[in-house]
Amino acid sequence: MISHSISELLSNNAILPEVEIKGWVRTFRANRFIALNDGSTINNIQCVVDFENTDEATLKRITTGASVHIKGELVESQGKGQNVEIVVSSIKILGDSDPETFPIQPKKHSFEFLRENAHLRTRTNTFSAVMRLRSALSFAIHKYFNENGFYYMHTPVITGNDAEGAGEMFRVSSLDAKNPPLKEDGNVDFSKDFFGKETNLTVSGQLEAETYAMSLGKVYTFGPTFRAENSNTSRHLAEFWMIEPEVAFMDLAGNMDLAEDFMKFILKYILDNNREDLEFLEKRLLDEEKTKPQAERSGMSLIEKLNFVIDNNFKRVSYTEAIDILRNSTPNKKKKFKYIIKEWGSDLQSEHERFLVEKHFKCPVILFDYPANIKAFYMRLNEDGKTVRAMDILFPGIGEIVGGSQREERLDVLKEKMAALDIDESELWWYLDLRKYGTAVHSGFGLGFERLVMFATGMGNIRDVIPFPRTPQNAEF
Repeated sequence: MISHSISELLSNNAILPEVEIKGWVRTFRANRFIALNDGSTINNIQCVVDFENTDEATLKRITTGASVHIKGELVESQGKGQNVEIVVSSIKILGDSDPETFPIQPKKHSFEFLRENAHLRTRTNTFSAVMRLRSALSFAIHKYFNENGFYYMHTPVITGNDAEGAGEMFRVSSLDAKNPPLKEDGNVDFSKDFFGKETNLTVSGQLEAETYAMSLGKVYTFGPTFRAENSNTSRHLAEFWMIEPEVAFMDLAGNMDLAEDFMKFILKYILDNNREDLEFLEKRLLDEEKTKPQAERSGMSLIEKLNFVIDNNFKRVSYTEAIDILRNSTPNKKKKFKYIIKEWGSDLQSEHERFLVEKHFKCPVILFDYPANIKAFYMRLNEDGKTVRAMDILFPGIGEIVGGSQREERLDVLKEKMAALDIDESELWWYLDLRKYGTAVHSGFGLGFERLVMFATGMGNIRDVIPFPRTPQNAEF
């Protein structure tokens, strides 16, 4: 007999004389009705046990969290809430189950509690839905790039450069932590280390991706990145995943076109393929919204937010124009913003970005041509000498979700910018070589995958959209 998935049985709605399924018990009531889930769908299938012909020892072991192997007949359901159910002919308990200590009981648990039990939290509807959506988004990303002529490349996890210039990196070393070799000046002698130099976990694969874009044309990376930022906010992780496409011969306008098309594609993919999970999470959010004060409630439901992005053209606005809009806005004049916009050159905060999207333009927004002094060294300097060809995409409810730029392809200008920021040319000699040999206009952007999953699922904390979050003082599991 072929084992079926619950998703398959529920979607087909066929009456079958013999079926076989395996899954985990969500609930068992009246010694008769098992709600079974195997992770393939948000929905459970009801399995009806003939308790008169099932031995008492087996019945006692059918508890929440137990894994079971069931055989039976798939019939039209006699109850409400499902079209079909299984009349059980045999049931086998797989492994042990301790109902007294199993932490995920059929009741509401706080997300903080579930993070402490991250190895079991996908047994809940919320987290199983989130992780199925995470998987679907990941597939959609690869599907988009594959269908549009991009090559997938794996950039190093261990690196000797700091792409962002932030300096908040995790060191990689095999030296004796208690007694490292020292130089005459008392500093650690990293020439004696495994790689012969100081190395760290990467914060971005962009610089390495540029090297391949300048030979393969269109490439992308999708891998883990790391920041040693001591932040415990709901938007920061020490380990997270980044999507970073790089394209040769593409300017900033082409970069904005690519990013908009990409974001619409992947969000439409989950709307088309993960509707039940989205509807479940939307209902969860609506229930949560009812407990909030009116002023704190979101103006759009989860699915409305996704359609808001898909159905609207992204408005393209220069940073300078955006600053003027914000400076003259009512929230700024009445000091309703936490961070008041006073002058050109201010770094925009989430509240400013959301105002532009949700209140002023009422569509997704792409800001471009930012002040050079608040952006990275590799971004192309404009002719005005004070702005760079950078762009950020702003979404409702979250603010900035994508950041990118046209890269600086001129060797002399790049060297000047590196010198001004005290970036050692010898550390990035290979990056400078790209500007010596066949230099060309090229662009790319970065998308934090967990930020995307937060937007797509409506989850409010980034720790709840990655299987095992890594944060300050937390490397459990």
